[in-house]
Amino acid sequence: MIRMKSFLKSTILPVTAVIAMSFANIPVNAQDTNVNTELNNPIAPVDWLNTFKQTALKEGISESTFDTVFADWQPVEKVLYYDRRQPEFSRTFWGYIERSISKERIERGRRLLKEHKILLNEVYQKFGVQPRFLVAFWGLETNFGDYTGGFPVVDALATLAHDPRRSEFFTNELLLALKILDQGHIAHERMLGSWAGAMGQTQFMPSTFTGYAFDGDNDGKKDLWGSLTDVMYSSSNYLSQIGWNKEQTWGREVILPDGFNYELADLNIQKDLSEWQKLGVRRANGADLPKVVIDASIVLPAGHKGPAFVVYNNFRKIMVWNRSILYAIAVGHLADQLQGKGDLVAKKPANDKPLHRDEAIALQAALNTLGFNAGNPDGILGSKTRAAVKAFQIKHGLPADGYPEASLVTRIITEANG
Repeated sequence: MIRMKSFLKSTILPVTAVIAMSFANIPVNAQDTNVNTELNNPIAPVDWLNTFKQTALKEGISESTFDTVFADWQPVEKVLYYDRRQPEFSRTFWGYIERSISKERIERGRRLLKEHKILLNEVYQKFGVQPRFLVAFWGLETNFGDYTGGFPVVDALATLAHDPRRSEFFTNELLLALKILDQGHIAHERMLGSWAGAMGQTQFMPSTFTGYAFDGDNDGKKDLWGSLTDVMYSSSNYLSQIGWNKEQTWGREVILPDGFNYELADLNIQKDLSEWQKLGVRRANGADLPKVVIDASIVLPAGHKGPAFVVYNNFRKIMVWNRSILYAIAVGHLADQLQGKGDLVAKKPANDKPLHRDEAIALQAALNTLGFNAGNPDGILGSKTRAAVKAFQIKHGLPADGYPEASLVTRIITEANG
């Protein structure tokens, strides 16, 4: 997860908050004695709950709703486990794509496109979001509704609101979840979701639900768990409101010319397709780029040795949904596959290995030692670390793709220790 700008400063939250992105990938019975799940909060749960109740009542939550949902509440240790847990390995581009886009998922997605053609076309006419993208989001978020989460949303959010680490954000989400219950959109026992409160078949946080959920079947409820009509209307409404362009796709795989300046491969750099064409960028099959006026960026999710993509406005909107380049490419590529397009032209290398968290921490510390600010060594290879890697590459005359491949990591650590 990721990848996400400040939760509290943004008025438009990603549908799946960074903290909720990988809940389905963690075993439900996972245990790890190295993960600190203690609350580290001097306020006892009962005292916090009494104080929070006064806040909730002032916000208009009914006392009967509050007393019902909090009748037996205690902080959920497993929620804190997931919140504290960091993956031991970073996931490579190829590992991510293979996990996200299977042959079975593609085949099922194509069947669902046909099965729900009338609904999806109806939604397209109203909101302008192409059906194949809606089905791709649906498939990646919950495997078409199969895995929507098993945590009672109120219990999970209350646990994280009581925990001081991100209390303000989760207190707000909890209040909104209670309002959703008060409004009768879903029964308490059916309000299940991720460990971090993401809900329904496309994993809306309560704030996203409140802002964008849509009663598509006109039954007076916005049911993102059981009504596929509401799911598709709500997802389309969200994408439409944040600026989805129905006239464009997400982007496409491309090939770059010899001598390409990899410093240009950056989401902060946009050029018209005609400019990229002049710089030698071509479609993956060698053909010219489309002759249309579209601002686009080049991204290299696996570095200059891996596949290259030219990406458009809708790619950026996918990243509002989930601020991960890998996720955005997966949504776009799955949508293409659902439409009948083929696999990527670039091929997975034989030595595709993820970076261990200890190696990532050592890399960040080494970059800091050498004067390239990678931030606090936390093992998370975010934008700051990649910018530091790119600065190191530029200084040493290397292809400046910002990608920490194994031999480069060894070089940086060796130089820092030398």
